Amino acid sequence: MIIGLTGTYCAGKNHVGAILENRGFPVLDVDKLGYKVLEDEKETIFAQFGSDLQRADGLVDRQLLGQRVFGKPKELSALEAIVHPAANRLTDEWIIERTKAGDRTCVINAALLHRSSVFQKLDRIILVTAPYLIRLFRAQRRDKLPWLQIIKRFSSQKNFNTQYLLKKAEIYRVENSGLAGFGNQKLENRIDKFIERIS
Repeated sequence: MIIGLTGTYCAGKNHVGAILENRGFPVLDVDKLGYKVLEDEKETIFAQFGSDLQRADGLVDRQLLGQRVFGKPKELSALEAIVHPAANRLTDEWIIERTKAGDRTCVINAALLHRSSVFQKLDRIILVTAPYLIRLFRAQRRDKLPWLQIIKRFSSQKNFNTQYLLKKAEIYRVENSGLAGFGNQKLENRIDKFIERIS
């Protein structure tokens, strides 16, 4: 069984992924995989988007790269053409490895789950949600971006949930409304109910 895990910006999907890992599920963080691809393809990134993206340690300045492509469809498409094929290949290889290792269930954690090649193979989708104001607070505390930039990121995801409603896989919504450590037990209870449901 392949379970997809996703959610809007600062809904807390990574926190849910950590809970699932603690419950014994192998979880692949595709976003971190994307960071690996950026480093593997850094010379192509610098050539395409500018050598000023190279940090003092030689790695890609991901925050600056994000600012450079955000809200610019042409630049974003060019970046995705570099990153997505390699990320998809590594995701498929990971699933094969988990199958060979005897795992009966694995979790793919991805912000752009619907854009992944594994999307059509999903048996279940966990869609993590959180109230708007709580997500705003989390985003500011975590990323320390200007409020206007955070709101723009939120606005870019206004149709996020609808792209999953068309998928035939069962969708399990998990609300993650806890703030600063509160509500974790409720969230864990919701995850445990999902695990019971698929067992």
